[in-house]
Amino acid sequence: MYFRQAGHVQCSVLLMCALARVSAGADDPKPTPENTISVQLAEPVKPQTFSRPLKFFLVDVIDRSGTAQPMLVFKPRGGIFLDRTPAEITRGGLETCLKSANMLAADRDSADFLLTVYLFNFGLSDSSGMDFFGKVEFAALLKNPKTAKSQQITASGTSIAGVAVRKKNIQKNVKEDIERAFGDALRNLLRGVKLRDAVSALDVPTELPATPAQPSAPAQPPATEKPLANRMSR
Repeated sequence: MYFRQAGHVQCSVLLMCALARVSAGADDPKPTPENTISVQLAEPVKPQTFSRPLKFFLVDVIDRSGTAQPMLVFKPRGGIFLDRTPAEITRGGLETCLKSANMLAADRDSADFLLTVYLFNFGLSDSSGMDFFGKVEFAALLKNPKTAKSQQITASGTSIAGVAVRKKNIQKNVKEDIERAFGDALRNLLRGVKLRDAVSALDVPTELPATPAQPSAPAQPPATEKPLANRMSR
């Protein structure tokens, strides 16, 4: 009798665990073509100009957000996913902006400065439930490869969009909200005072080629002394 009751209890526990796993799986949204959005810049952010033409090379974009699902930006109602990772979107957007101003170096060797970006936030931040708060936040390490000196620059962008009822409108609002925050963060970096000051502090003027020595002119005799030929003819 005791073994029969223990068997019933064990079966009940196993059934509850199975139901819990099924429930958790049902609550965990999965990416589909219907719930995936593509974040794009409306137009490239034009970087500021410097005292001389400069080339930047983007070494890497590293996700430091600690998010287990970085492509999931909205979980309720089946979720909303990005079509690429935040690091890939950030790299593409930053390279597009630099390329639009002819400031993107083809490789490390041809670059005046190296950029390594550390991404901390990309997507939606906490809200009151009445709005969507888009937030993009990262730090860029600017390095001069000639001197190995570097400085860190922080940049962020935010945007607010109203909530919607229909799923299609929710996706539209979330997409536009993140795009505005992303563009704001890139503008904050590329046109900001922090980048200008960092470049001024790290930039090394290009060395001018050495000027060849000019032949020295023959020494002129003193004005009071007549040439030797004239003195001998007298």
